[in-house]
Amino acid sequence: MCGVVGIVSQSPVFHQIYDALLALQHRGQDSAGMVTWDTEAEGRLRLRKGNGLVREIFEERHMQRLRGNMGVGHVRYPTAGSSSAAEAQPMYVNAPYGISLAHNGNLTNARQLEADVFKSDLRHVNTDSDSEILLNVFAHELHEVGALKPDAEHVFKALRGVYERCQGAYAAVAMINGHGIVAFRDAHGIRPLAFGVRTNADGAQEVMVASESSAVDILGFDFVRDVGPGEAIYVDLSGHYETRQCAPKADHTPCIFEHVYLAREDSIMDDISIYKARLRMGEKLVRPILERYSQREHDIDVVIPIPESSRASAIPLAYALNVKYREGFVKNRYIGRTFIMPGQDQRTKSVQQKLNAIDLEFRGKNVLLVEDSIVRGTTTEQIVRQARKAGARKVFMAVAAPPVRFPNVYGIDMPAANEFIAYNRTEAEVAKAIGVDWLVYQSIGDLVAAAAEGNRRLKRFECSVFDGEYVTGDIDEGYLDALSAVRNDRSKQRREREQTGDSTVIELYNHA
Repeated sequence: MCGVVGIVSQSPVFHQIYDALLALQHRGQDSAGMVTWDTEAEGRLRLRKGNGLVREIFEERHMQRLRGNMGVGHVRYPTAGSSSAAEAQPMYVNAPYGISLAHNGNLTNARQLEADVFKSDLRHVNTDSDSEILLNVFAHELHEVGALKPDAEHVFKALRGVYERCQGAYAAVAMINGHGIVAFRDAHGIRPLAFGVRTNADGAQEVMVASESSAVDILGFDFVRDVGPGEAIYVDLSGHYETRQCAPKADHTPCIFEHVYLAREDSIMDDISIYKARLRMGEKLVRPILERYSQREHDIDVVIPIPESSRASAIPLAYALNVKYREGFVKNRYIGRTFIMPGQDQRTKSVQQKLNAIDLEFRGKNVLLVEDSIVRGTTTEQIVRQARKAGARKVFMAVAAPPVRFPNVYGIDMPAANEFIAYNRTEAEVAKAIGVDWLVYQSIGDLVAAAAEGNRRLKRFECSVFDGEYVTGDIDEGYLDALSAVRNDRSKQRREREQTGDSTVIELYNHA
């Protein structure tokens, strides 16, 4: 899971991209990067990237060197490869023209592509990142077009070759030095991508592309729409943009986990309000709870969300149950998202630092906790212990999503399947494992309905973490076994040890 942004402006973009990356920080807290094109210095690339949060990588002295009116930015969680600073994005190749690319997603045929890039395209891939592979495929296809000064038609022609070769999920933004920015989305529209425009004080048009519409709004651009599945948008230096369908239309199947957990609530994705989708999830959670009780009688005293993405679901649920809604946990907003952290000990410690219970809201009460999803169960188990320690008489759990039982192959760094709390467990067994008196999950039908109500043109979502159905049709047991070997906790901890002290920040400036 990552966040990408690209801006073509008529004024310096470094502060704009910085603000956009802050708005997308929830999508990646492992590394951050920015590249700009400085036309005033005879065409110079300005790049800074490294491991850390946006505010840690970019200080004002760095920002002043990131000159130029066009640029690309990225925040990253390591979903393929490692968390080495060398794999921070944007990534760069110097031919043709010089291209920098930021990518959100995961190529499912990355290993075969890497071999093809070396043997057929005569290009070297220097990292384990599938993003570098995607960059080199695009660079090769653009080189094959053979234009001295590429325009929109040349770029779209190159992208048709990219779509023919690259499988999986990708929402990417690429800057072509001295020419413009192109953004494109995979043929299934799995990963999100939005764009907006604005008119500056001189009447010139400026264009922004980003992973979420909320970032577009925050920077004062007018949100136009989502980039469609298999569609690309090209923006030249003047701010003129063109869009083109570059891949044959496949079933539009956006990732349902964006609606459950990943996206900001103020974002619109594929014409669906994330906030309203989560409200509807809460409304639909009422049914499985009331099925446990006759004549709508229950012994729930209070509904308490587990901050933050479950809050919108907890409010309508409390209303429907006719019980109090209370905030029972105080969250430290400076701790990262725990389900991706490598190692059980690190996740447990982070949960303890991240949330603290307000005793008065728990003492002597039967508490219904509302969670957006449960992955490993580490966070949930620790929170249940906090609730009981705070004096809760009974602790129940309602989850706005179905059980997570299958790995994600499209850009979310979920663990090996046998590390999921719901792996080979019934609902009752999960309840016992996390320490609650009872547990209910959302059905997958209700979850899809909650999202689809916002856009009835969507007939299907990418729900593989819940149902094991991979929409690209190229995932088999061998692929999943190989993925499991990379993503299990032991492998992640080994990579962490190997990279201890690797805090390199990569810069490319004109020091003349």
